[in-house]
Amino acid sequence: MPKIPNPYCKIWLWILILWGIFLPLYAHSIRLDGDIMLGGLFPVHSRGERGVPCGELKKEKGIHRLEAMLFAIDLINKDPELLPNVTLGARILDTCSRDTYALEQSLTFVQALIERDGSDVRCANGDAPIFAKPDKVVGVIGAAASSVSIMVANILRLFKIPQISYASTAPELSDNTRYDFFSRVVPPDSYQAQAMLDIVTAMGWNYVSTLASEGNYGESGVEAFVQISRESGGVCIAQSLKIPREPKPGEFDKLILRLLETSNARAVIMFANEDDIRRILDAAKRNNETGHFLWVGSDSWGSKISPVVQQERVAEGAITILPKRASVDAFDRYFRSRSLSNNRRNVWFAEFWEENFACKLGMHGKRPGSPKKCTGLEKVGRDSTYEQEGKVQFVMDAVYAMAHALHRMHRELCSGNIGLCPRMHNIDGKELLTFIRAVNFNGSAGTPVTFNENGDAPGRYDIFQYQINNRSTAEYKVIGHWTNQLHLNMDAMQWISGDPSVPASVCSLPCKMGERKKVVKGVPCCWHCERCEGYHFQASEFICELCPYEQRPDQNHTGCQPIPIIKLEWHSPWAVVPVFISVLGILVTTFVIVTFVRYHDTPIVRASGREMSYVLLTGIFLCYAITFPMIAAPDVAVCSIRRIFLGLGMCFSYAALLTKTNRIHRIFEQGKKAVTAPRFISPASQLVITFSLISVQLLGVFVWFATDPPHMVVDYGEQRTQDPENARGVLKCDISDLSLICSLGYSILLMVTCTVYAIKTRGVPETFNEAKPIGFTMYTTCIIWLAFIPIFFGTAQSAERMYIQTATLTISLSLSASVSLGMLYMPKVYIIIFHPEQNVPKRKRTFKAIVTVATMTSKLSQLASERPNGEVKTEICEGMDASSEYKDVIPYFVTCYSTAPIFFHL
Repeated sequence: MPKIPNPYCKIWLWILILWGIFLPLYAHSIRLDGDIMLGGLFPVHSRGERGVPCGELKKEKGIHRLEAMLFAIDLINKDPELLPNVTLGARILDTCSRDTYALEQSLTFVQALIERDGSDVRCANGDAPIFAKPDKVVGVIGAAASSVSIMVANILRLFKIPQISYASTAPELSDNTRYDFFSRVVPPDSYQAQAMLDIVTAMGWNYVSTLASEGNYGESGVEAFVQISRESGGVCIAQSLKIPREPKPGEFDKLILRLLETSNARAVIMFANEDDIRRILDAAKRNNETGHFLWVGSDSWGSKISPVVQQERVAEGAITILPKRASVDAFDRYFRSRSLSNNRRNVWFAEFWEENFACKLGMHGKRPGSPKKCTGLEKVGRDSTYEQEGKVQFVMDAVYAMAHALHRMHRELCSGNIGLCPRMHNIDGKELLTFIRAVNFNGSAGTPVTFNENGDAPGRYDIFQYQINNRSTAEYKVIGHWTNQLHLNMDAMQWISGDPSVPASVCSLPCKMGERKKVVKGVPCCWHCERCEGYHFQASEFICELCPYEQRPDQNHTGCQPIPIIKLEWHSPWAVVPVFISVLGILVTTFVIVTFVRYHDTPIVRASGREMSYVLLTGIFLCYAITFPMIAAPDVAVCSIRRIFLGLGMCFSYAALLTKTNRIHRIFEQGKKAVTAPRFISPASQLVITFSLISVQLLGVFVWFATDPPHMVVDYGEQRTQDPENARGVLKCDISDLSLICSLGYSILLMVTCTVYAIKTRGVPETFNEAKPIGFTMYTTCIIWLAFIPIFFGTAQSAERMYIQTATLTISLSLSASVSLGMLYMPKVYIIIFHPEQNVPKRKRTFKAIVTVATMTSKLSQLASERPNGEVKTEICEGMDASSEYKDVIPYFVTCYSTAPIFFHL
């Protein structure tokens, strides 16, 4: 191989030293010597702009955290119990808050693991080049941002270097198959997302938007929140917006306007970095939306002051969460004691000094308006504000977790040897990872530090709310905590202008009682409220069901209640009128019966047919009396009485009238044929015929009893109105309209037959056994019942059906009885009481004379069509023997004879 001149060898060595294989060996970094080297990744500077990798210094996130690692290493190295006689060293790099830059820097940690081939390189003297041996890093503390940790973890796992992050919370890093050498002392965002979802649920919010910074932290956090909310249900995402990594001018105003497109989604779930939070609040302020949005911030917001500086009003009420932590007092004392003279190991401390005290180091002259010169005597916390950064505790816990793992590894591999034993000169990263996952100790804040199988720390969060008190002082107030479940003090919460009530962030307001939700397709948190109408009640949040037939919805339509049961009350006008008529009729009927009994043997009573009159008056009495059981409260006894007596009164009446009209008809029909008397016209025969007709009605009732025993029912269909409030159950006997027709049908048949006979006997002598009064009675009765039918059946659909039908039926029965009573008996009672002189016998006629009258009536009817008026009477009169018994009947035909009333007694 040709020898390379010495200058070329030096150049090659210089390039190799500067870049190694991938990047410069001596980057701007902190290096502490030690037996075991740990790597550190911190965002000392912010992201640079316009191609510059690094930007402004980050005092808290950068310097505080970096110093926390140095402080923890100092404590461990001084601890005689932890890694005794073993010194920890460190190689700390700046990630500049950029994942690609951090990847380049992290290659420093793997240089010692890469074998360099120098066989092609020879110096001028022929010797092989000498490579500077880089430090071997056994583990890395960091990084902060999840995107940075993901990028670095992909490199470190290739070289089996364990990594413990103090701030990366992306759920993606829990994937043990891809990031198997990654662990963290902070809980993943999946826990944080669950905590935030529990907060949203506790607030009663079900319609929210999400806002994420572009990158693994923001996007993974929102993705975890959306996934968990979808699995748990009850919370819908209105919009999921992303803040670009390099936003254009006006980008944040556009985001605010987009959020306002779903104005009901007031709650905004934010997984954003500190700068994006500040700029989104500023955009909301510019758009006059102070107080509209309800911010729910992740741990990147936490309890930081910088995002809300000069944005206090627009940030008021914001709920933020932060992994449970406590301030490390020892670190405060340590950091306040740092100065330029005692902290030279921190290569960025001078820059921090200038930034923190607003001065400049190494200025030889002073221009007007330029910063003052630093004296070096400034003191942190005295000449500048100081507040411990929130992740200091976790940085120290990460370093201690690595130290405890190395301690256990040393104890197991070195078997009590002092210092490093040969087995630990080349630490196996996979073996070290096993010890890391098994650590269990109390951290710097007194909280346990453990890892699960994925390298995640348990979820423990403090919950803050940004509040402005009465003195216009803004502060973060602890309102609860989350450790696998939410513990929230709602009374400690405060909203805009001190309002204690929780604002709403819902797509649709809750439905009122008795309304069901009709969900909008594809948006389960948005719905329309539909009233459970009619007889439906709200069975569940989304279903209306029909109440049982005998029930109706309650006032709120949230359940069912029994339908009130009614019956016809005695005080109802529908009952008072029928009862009044009935009582009046019963009194009159009783009076007539008493009169007839008292004047039992007088000519008028005897001529009326005493036996049949009592049967007829009994029927009239029953027609009046049936009103009372028809109105009485139904029970088995009342229902039985209704069945028996409903048609019985009419049956008594019309059976008696039918028998009487039939008797008259047969007498006069017989007279046309012969002078012999018809059969069955005696009083006893008439009673037998009458009761035979009545027995048919009773037989039908008994058959009805046998086939369908009487009982009462509650009819819910009769008054089942469209408005359930007016629905009533009617307590009634089980007498249907058909049964009623059947019960009254036989009596109506008797009435119609009696009417037919009344028509046939309309031509008999007007004083002969009440033929004409009976006819008028039947005509009037038919009119009453013809009027009854449309009234009774025409109201079948009326809400007042029970009242109308009962009143119509009872009044029709009473009117029928009143017609019979008034036309057949009141004239007789009038003569008996007021004209007793007319209540005397005039003539006593034999049956032969009556038959002769019937015969002569027939002849008269025949001759009437053949002879002029008057000639018929003359011919008949001349043809009669004056001495015969027919002389007595001549006055019926000849008006010149006596015109006094004639009572025929048979």
